[in-house]
Amino acid sequence: MAFENKLGITDSAQLAREEEKISKAKAKELFESGILDSLHPGTYVTLARIHEFLFDEIYDFAGKMRTVNIAKGNFRFAPLMYLRVSLENIDKMPQSSYDEIIEKYVEMNIAHPFREGNGRSMRIWLDLILKKELHQVIDWSKVDKEDYLLAMERSPIRDIEIKHVLNQALTDEINSREIYMKGIDTSYYYEGYVTYKTEEL
Repeated sequence: MAFENKLGITDSAQLAREEEKISKAKAKELFESGILDSLHPGTYVTLARIHEFLFDEIYDFAGKMRTVNIAKGNFRFAPLMYLRVSLENIDKMPQSSYDEIIEKYVEMNIAHPFREGNGRSMRIWLDLILKKELHQVIDWSKVDKEDYLLAMERSPIRDIEIKHVLNQALTDEINSREIYMKGIDTSYYYEGYVTYKTEEL
């Protein structure tokens, strides 16, 4: 069963295709318009703005804090009753070094503030922090899917693996259109969306 959506689509496979097409085009616009660079790095408000920009044409919940508890496999994300406090604490976390930034990213992933589209929004959010604070971004096309997903799965207990995996892919080509577009495609590939190329939308 598909998520309730603004497109009136009830078939989950059809919704996945439309969501990929629309939100990838919006991710492209986010970069090309300069909106992304105008956002303040490392806050929940900025993450919500990114999420809203990507998914507003598809879901009513775009950019809005979830109102249900969610889990992935055996892992339960931050319980709803603690979510707002968790996000306030994440906002206060330092972000002046690589380790601090990845620790903040791991905590935001544990929070998982939205009903859907968390990972794709958060990877853009992470790159914005790295870009503004360290003048680097991640070349996601160099991050193996299985290595990344396994490291993220373990990150709430042990974050050394995700720090290592992402550190290997850091680049100082922070304004590269190609790295950003390939990064969006890779980010979506992690979640199983492979129908469209961002550059072609």
